[in-house]
Amino acid sequence: MAKNFSYPIFCVFPLLLLFLLSTTASRSHSIREATVQDLQLAFEQKRLTSRQLVKFYLNEIRKLNPYLRGVIEVNPDALYQADKADRERKAKVPGSLVGLHGIPILLKDNIATKDKMNTTAGSYALLGSIVPRDAGVVAKLRRAGAIILGKASLSEWAHWRSSKAPSGWCGRSGYGVNPYNFSADPCGSSSGSAISTAANMVAVSLGTETDGSILCPSFGNSIVGIKPTVGLTSRAGVIPITPRQDTVGPMCRTVADAAYVLDAIAGLDYSDKATIEASKYIPRGGYKQFLKLDGLKGKRLGILRSQFAFNGEPALAKTYEHHFKTLRQQGAVLIDNLEVEHQDVLSSNYETIATNAEFKLALNSYLNQLVKSPVRSLKDVIAFNNRNPDLEKVKEYGQDLLLEAEATNGIGEKERKALLNLEKYSKDGYEKLIRNNKLDALVAPLISHYIAYNGYPGINVPAGYDKDGVPFGINFAGLKGSEPTLIEIAYSFEQATKVRRPPF
Repeated sequence: MAKNFSYPIFCVFPLLLLFLLSTTASRSHSIREATVQDLQLAFEQKRLTSRQLVKFYLNEIRKLNPYLRGVIEVNPDALYQADKADRERKAKVPGSLVGLHGIPILLKDNIATKDKMNTTAGSYALLGSIVPRDAGVVAKLRRAGAIILGKASLSEWAHWRSSKAPSGWCGRSGYGVNPYNFSADPCGSSSGSAISTAANMVAVSLGTETDGSILCPSFGNSIVGIKPTVGLTSRAGVIPITPRQDTVGPMCRTVADAAYVLDAIAGLDYSDKATIEASKYIPRGGYKQFLKLDGLKGKRLGILRSQFAFNGEPALAKTYEHHFKTLRQQGAVLIDNLEVEHQDVLSSNYETIATNAEFKLALNSYLNQLVKSPVRSLKDVIAFNNRNPDLEKVKEYGQDLLLEAEATNGIGEKERKALLNLEKYSKDGYEKLIRNNKLDALVAPLISHYIAYNGYPGINVPAGYDKDGVPFGINFAGLKGSEPTLIEIAYSFEQATKVRRPPF
């Protein structure tokens, strides 16, 4: 299932080196794979401080990141933030013993931070730019007491620069590498968030998704990723692709950690009007209350059977069949052999037509709001890339997607037709299938295309590893606001299977 690319500098030796580097003292072993709840318990029992935790992750980044390239830069103030968290915990400041307080988190490099770090979407064109304020989700994380550890690498411009560039490549950091198999696709654009979390270079992370950019790297790096309903989390201060589809979500090693992160970042932000409507979906008491062992009991799950074919890979098909059996054993009712109508939209270029125009409008608006920037428009970005042909891989990969977007002229008749077709596909295909069959969720290996166009939520849970050790996952997706149900399903499945293992 992995998409392979050639990485000439990699060989068996770095894999051995990664193994040697990852074997450290006893404290390291207790931190590696630790959940948010584990870390909070260690804080409470005075077995660990936030300073020690941050130093551990900074050391792992120093050792592993030259090979994995999951992190673009670390926060020079991370230890200062850790000391502040430790002082607050010692003083028993309200909220200092729960949630994400004192927990390091890595942000995808298209999520703005008003600090000493850059926000560049992986591009040199935005290096040195200054944002007006923290992104909405970052402000919420700071209020929750989280430590902003650094910025994760990504497919440059959230994979909207070049159709020729492989997943995980950006100018600033080069190739992001799947820690389970160096030749496997890390997927993305939120590849660095997935790589870093999977490899224990950070506790939890944030990614963004327009179409697959949280779910796919989570699928391919054996982590849990939640793609929230559009508007459930603020996109203010996030370098955009299209506000119609963009969303910010957790990328973690467990469903419980993802729920803790979602609790911290979901909610109203008047800088993003979509949150006003979507905030009605947030349950009183938050999302962690839906971490139920019996969360699959009575759930009606629709199986998109054609997505599980895997011709030539019977072992994968067999694994998924075993998971279907587990779902039934945990009390779920499976409605099999379902298909989403209007699948022709998936092979059409409607999404590209609409997104190109929306990207130009949204990016120009974002760039114009910057306090300082080398570029102020998409046209400037393209010109910057043309002036810097010596930058790694610029000539080879080009910037065809940027050029296509620049050639648009707002939302015209062609774009309106594309948008109408995308909405029709969502309503008469995906949504109708769920409502007519009274489903709690649809199930597929990777469901991102089905849920992208109209802002539906989805979650990935690790499901196994192929013969080459490359991870694969299983996706559950529902209607807008169905995150509580999806968390119940995902947590119950995760606890019944416990598939995830660290890469080394």
